[in-house]
Amino acid sequence: MKFRPLHDRVVIRRAEGDTKSKGGIIIPDNAKEKPQEGEVIAVGPGARDESGALVPLDVKAGDLILFGKWSGTEVKIDGEDLLIMKEADIMGVIEKSVEAKKAA
Repeated sequence: MKFRPLHDRVVIRRAEGDTKSKGGIIIPDNAKEKPQEGEVIAVGPGARDESGALVPLDVKAGDLILFGKWSGTEVKIDGEDLLIMKEADIMGVIEKSVEAKKAA
C-alpha cells in the first residue's frame, strides 16, 4: 500500500458481509448492512500528549477490530474500498481463539 496514515489514524479493510439471509434468500448489495468488523491494514505513528511525547497506538496491522456503525471515512486506495478512522472510534480488538489460530 502506498498510503501512510498520520497521527492516531488507522486504515481498515471492512470484513465481508453475509450475502444470504438465514432463509437462503440472496440479499442485493444495496440492501446489505455493512459489517462493523474489519482488519487493520496500516496505523499511524500515534498521537502526542500534552507534553509533546508520542503515544503509540494500541492496535497494529493485522488486528481484527470492532468499530461503530457510523465510524470512519470511506476511501478508495489502489482500487480497494477502505475505511480511515481515529483509534478512538475503535471499540476493541477481537481475539482469535486457540482453535481458530490452529485452523488458519
